Amino acid sequence: MVGFPGCGKTTVFNALTGLSAETGFGAARGRTNLGTVKVPDERVAALAGLFHPRKTTLAEITFCDVAAASAGGHGQSLDEATLRAMREVDALCQVVRGFPGAAGEVPDPLAEAKGLEDEMNLADLILIEKRLERLAKEKAKTGEAELLGTLKAALEAGVPLRKVDGVAPEAWASLAGYRFLTQKPLLLVFNVAEAEAAAPAPGDLARHTRGAGLGLVVLAGLIEMDIAQMSPEDQLEFVASLGLAEPAIARFIRGAYALLDLISFLTAGEDECRAWPIRRGLTAPKAAGKIHSDIERGFIRAEVTHWEDLVRLGSEARCREAGKLRSEGKEYVVHDGDVINFRFNV
Repeated sequence: MVGFPGCGKTTVFNALTGLSAETGFGAARGRTNLGTVKVPDERVAALAGLFHPRKTTLAEITFCDVAAASAGGHGQSLDEATLRAMREVDALCQVVRGFPGAAGEVPDPLAEAKGLEDEMNLADLILIEKRLERLAKEKAKTGEAELLGTLKAALEAGVPLRKVDGVAPEAWASLAGYRFLTQKPLLLVFNVAEAEAAAPAPGDLARHTRGAGLGLVVLAGLIEMDIAQMSPEDQLEFVASLGLAEPAIARFIRGAYALLDLISFLTAGEDECRAWPIRRGLTAPKAAGKIHSDIERGFIRAEVTHWEDLVRLGSEARCREAGKLRSEGKEYVVHDGDVINFRFNV
């Protein structure tokens, strides 16, 4: 989670994690806050009701509330500590101010969103230029310089690397060590006042996010921070009074999963019922590797049923009798909600 000072970034962090990290300009500068939340999943609960396992494990998201950008606002450069922290995460969430400032300043969310994107663009461009200079000195004959040149041209044209087409996955993999900022998925959180909690984002900000391929979630950080401290029953009643269907964390998780193109397959039994988040499009052996590398290495087949069929019919045996339990091989692409039992031998 990143954002310019005054955007309410740590308040949003508290709203999503239920923690109480110090907020405001008096908070410790340069401090990184960490928080992990369980991803609610009705499918895991339903399977647990069927198998009564000794352990139930939900997927998790870890939030890293990195130090704020320089106090001068969106015209200033990001400091090195902030950039390093941003490069370490899988995805970025920028909190954008949608409420009046301390001195009554009118918010300019579009300028904030574009300002941080410009800073990340510049940081990636500097990184590429330094590497190209070194390659030129070494006179190395590799495809790296050509590829970096293509990316440099895109950044100079104001195109974030996540929008660059025509680069093969293996080429991107070869550059993974650079941890480019503009290649990371970016979700915008438009942080508004309580009165605007159920209102849509401004049209110009919504159009910008669609055009740039970004995610967008609207929430009222201050009130959602209070909601996060309530019991689940009180949460539902209070968010309904605001004209919302659910607390911010649920909306945020859906936005994050969609942005990262994540799905979850499930494992179920008397020992454990568990959700395993994976990128959409993974084959069965690769999904098995999320559980343990030995299962991927010794993969034989995957016994697959859909969670709804398993819960409705009540057992794997009945699913097999009804033709709802399938045996899939190495080319099978895992689907959201698949309950899988992997057969392997090592």
